[in-house]
Amino acid sequence: MITLEKLAEWLAVPHEHEHLEFKEAKQHYDDEKLLRYCVAFANELGGHLVLGVRNNIPRKVVGTSAFPNLGAVKSYVLHKLHFRVEIYELTHPDGRVLVFEIPPRPIGRPQGLDGTYLMRSGEELVPMSPDQLQRIFAEGQSNFLVHDATSVIIADEVIAMLDVQKYFDLIKLPLPATRDAILSRLVSEKLVRSKKDGFCITNLGAILLAKDLRVFESVKRKTVRIIKYADNNKIKTEREHISVKGYAVGFEELIDYINNQLPMNEIIGKALREEVRMYPELVIREVVANALIHQDLELSGSSVMVEIYSDRIEFTNPGQPLIEAERFVDEYRSRNESLADVMRRMGICEIKGSGIDKVVFNTELYQLPAHDVRVTSSCTTVVLFSYKEFRLMDNADRLRACYLHCCLKYVSNEKMTNQSLRERFKLDDTRAKSAIVSQIIAASVEQGEVKPDDPASASKRYAKYIPFWA
Repeated sequence: MITLEKLAEWLAVPHEHEHLEFKEAKQHYDDEKLLRYCVAFANELGGHLVLGVRNNIPRKVVGTSAFPNLGAVKSYVLHKLHFRVEIYELTHPDGRVLVFEIPPRPIGRPQGLDGTYLMRSGEELVPMSPDQLQRIFAEGQSNFLVHDATSVIIADEVIAMLDVQKYFDLIKLPLPATRDAILSRLVSEKLVRSKKDGFCITNLGAILLAKDLRVFESVKRKTVRIIKYADNNKIKTEREHISVKGYAVGFEELIDYINNQLPMNEIIGKALREEVRMYPELVIREVVANALIHQDLELSGSSVMVEIYSDRIEFTNPGQPLIEAERFVDEYRSRNESLADVMRRMGICEIKGSGIDKVVFNTELYQLPAHDVRVTSSCTTVVLFSYKEFRLMDNADRLRACYLHCCLKYVSNEKMTNQSLRERFKLDDTRAKSAIVSQIIAASVEQGEVKPDDPASASKRYAKYIPFWA
């Protein structure tokens, strides 16, 4: 929260810096210039643009009339740049002050405007150099998986430490008849490295195929931890389990264990009622696989964790995502592409970018609230919620469902309508229910999450909508 006290602190700083810029903007501030500054601040890991303040020392509040409709300008920035800014309107004794709070760019991804990646240089905004861009792109790349997990060992030790039978089962090939043929395949996949006096198992090989991750010093803390709580908080733990096998060879066992901890839910089909697990197995598989693949393996002392509460499941992996959470449905980027590639060929995860589509689809099919993604400075958490009637959903639940439903429709080459969102919420086709859904869509449009496919259309009931990034 930006307050008048914080503004007073800023007014007293001797110089502007990479995270702070003042502009008078008494009557007006150019939209394009605002976008350019938002991009530059994001590329410099965030900052504040303050309008209505003279930059000369001593600084003085002069007030600004720029951007009278803050909701409209927030939506405009989101639509043009695909990230959000917060805007604080301060009532200072000397006039109105606007503070734009610009977030940092994602790790490994520079922000651009019309193909230009900007940064601040003194009073100017200038393009970033190729070297600067290369350093940013390199941030998201991990070398962890190519490093050795063992010292040089003999062939028999490799076979003893890795579940090679399960590996060949997963890639649907018969187990080779000779040890040399087995090792040749593992070397070709970079799961094992051939050395002069023997072999080294790589971190990739260990993390995928280990019979027990704990025997490898470099990956012993990469085990998956599952905790089931008695209620909707952490006060009482019912049971805890550590999955110690490699991610590929232990995946089915891991999913089975999680499923066996889940409550049942009654879904009503067209002809009958059916008792099923509260959360679809396909959704559990996709979210777990994504957590394993997208974790930041360079972070030591942390691992993937699954926490099962009475009303939700939280899947947490170390590290921030390389793309904004709002773009999970339509974009894909992994910091562990070699891990993802092997797991895709084993049938453990989906082709690039299609897994979250299935999460959204099956969440709707099972009549569950839309999933949530929460990002902190050190981890990413995906939350699945248990069944909740529409009348019990809060505003955040409804808006999240609206946005994800709109995304799902768009990537399916369809458009969201009042009717499709009513069907997603299982609401009757009545005037009252249609009005409620129209209010949800209007709120989502106001927040900049979705936009009309045809802005000129006057009809709300039959209007079509697309995501903000479309």
